[in-house]
Amino acid sequence: MKDALRPVMRAMVGSELLKNADVDVKFSVVSCLCELSRITAPQQPYDDGLMKEIFQLIVRAFEELSHSARHYYKAVHILETVADVKACLMLLDLECDALVIEIFQLFLRIIRPDHPNVVFTSMEEIMTLLIEESDEISMELLQPLLDSVRKENQICSPISSKLGEKVLKECASTVRPYLVEALKSRSMNLDDYGDIVASICNEMPEGEQMLHSQTEQLKNIGISNASHGCRVRAKKKQNAK
Repeated sequence: MKDALRPVMRAMVGSELLKNADVDVKFSVVSCLCELSRITAPQQPYDDGLMKEIFQLIVRAFEELSHSARHYYKAVHILETVADVKACLMLLDLECDALVIEIFQLFLRIIRPDHPNVVFTSMEEIMTLLIEESDEISMELLQPLLDSVRKENQICSPISSKLGEKVLKECASTVRPYLVEALKSRSMNLDDYGDIVASICNEMPEGEQMLHSQTEQLKNIGISNASHGCRVRAKKKQNAK
């Protein structure tokens, strides 16, 4: 399959197309490149250098989601394709940390109440994948999500807050240690944020929950046995009288 596509793949990244100044051409090229990623997944279709360049174009295409211009529907299709084929995970392999942070900032800034549901769910899926598959979560990556769930943002931009909250909820176990550390090191006030932040920070990890539950059970058994012992001793004393 890849051999049959090779001529097309070469043409797509030729300078006359990839670096074309015409916006219509750029969007068509990016859309085709996303479809190529669908075909070659999970392998990336090009070398690292070209993939970095392609992702820069993809992020520029995402910007068109902020308004209903003529490229809006192509941008929606590109977003949906990137989410469907999990192409965003290539960004982690390419170590494009700055671009990942830019995507988070962009999505949380441009999401609108009148966007179709597929835009919201695709953004959520992309951000969730990037967090769950990251080896380490930087504060720079968490910051846009935290900003989105600040109480003032819940009033100013409820849809952005909803998106940030959904991502944090989906990634709760992954982000918890980083959030707890941020609270300590940055003296963050939980009262400044939506309930989701306190909920994640205060929730006991599953392993600790099991240990806590077992400890409580042992305590209850101990109390029960002690009570039983007291009753037995009291009965013996009564019989002795």
